[in-house]
Amino acid sequence: MSFAAASAHARRSSPPGWWGMVAFVATEATLFGALLGSYVYLRFNTVSWPPDGIPDPKVVLPLVLAGALAATSVPMALASSAAQAGFALRAWTLIAVALVVQSAVFGVLIHELASDLDRFAPQRDAYASIYYTLLGADHAHIAVGLLFNAWLVLRLATGLTRYRVVAVRSIAFYWHAVNVLTVLVTACVVSAAL
Repeated sequence: MSFAAASAHARRSSPPGWWGMVAFVATEATLFGALLGSYVYLRFNTVSWPPDGIPDPKVVLPLVLAGALAATSVPMALASSAAQAGFALRAWTLIAVALVVQSAVFGVLIHELASDLDRFAPQRDAYASIYYTLLGADHAHIAVGLLFNAWLVLRLATGLTRYRVVAVRSIAFYWHAVNVLTVLVTACVVSAAL
């Protein structure tokens, strides 16, 4: 292979940072697959779901929050495109907008989780255990995404580098995966009220 052909191939292939994020997301998807499978197994092998004494989960607020969080995939995808095109300020602005929405959603989610903890404890029964495990894992992934975006906002304020373009692309992919997982977790949890 000639040097020119090797250079063209190198430009088309994805960098190791991207593949690292793909591998990370794949392992996390496996984790959530096991958790969601556990939830479904427990739900269909338990007579009363949720058990007596535990209120049905809220439906409207979690669906609205999941929708708002999923909508942040749009500015993250646009930020990735802007970064790849060399538009640092546009990428920074889009990530900052996504970060504000994601932070607001996360704040409400944590408030709702704390409210649930006042009503029933995680060790109460199988329902409580899987409920808090699913939500805790999802919220932890949202918190990691917020840290990623905060880092991007700080780093992009000083301009774009090849490394930062890869970071924006990889973190946008992470958010797409987290948003899909959040929608699945929310649908699973609110299904107990239906």
